[in-house]
Amino acid sequence: MDYMEPMETKINFKSGEIFPCDNKIVRKLSEMKNMFSDKAAYEKELSLKDRIVYEVFERKVPHQTGQLVHSTTVIYPGKVSNEYYMTKGHFHEIEDRSELYFCLNGEGYVVMQTKEGEFSSIRMTAGVVAYIPPYWAHRTINTGKDKFVFFTVYPADAGHNYGAIEKTGFPNLVVEKDGQPTIVNNSGWQKE
Repeated sequence: MDYMEPMETKINFKSGEIFPCDNKIVRKLSEMKNMFSDKAAYEKELSLKDRIVYEVFERKVPHQTGQLVHSTTVIYPGKVSNEYYMTKGHFHEIEDRSELYFCLNGEGYVVMQTKEGEFSSIRMTAGVVAYIPPYWAHRTINTGKDKFVFFTVYPADAGHNYGAIEKTGFPNLVVEKDGQPTIVNNSGWQKE
């Protein structure tokens, strides 16, 4: 049998960088089309500057059953209109796969939904672990003034289905209202 060698990963809790980093993904505002509810505000923000919304730092493992991907995500502070910066959000391609998020720095939310529109959210601050069960789409949102940094672990064969979220959105949004993060209904959400 060919065994994979055990490995060590170091994490900078404040910056979110991991060492060694095998893959870095940078998502700019231009790659977030159809993610924010106010399309006109999105286009205006994009015309001013194509800012970095979030970054992902990954360790590579074989994408097969039994392996665990582990990575960090850093969401920068910012808003489009009153809607906070967020990740694109996704279902897993193999839908019965779960995921763990462990907040290292900053604050935000992980929002989740089923295909039928059932919604749940967990407020994330340093030390909080969110368990995302199978069949739930998930997205993270930075509601603070600093970087929102979290560590993720999920089965390597899970895959990411971003298309469903690009098409339907989430049934609820996290927006700033009276200076506070507030969860509101998304009038543009449509059941798949």
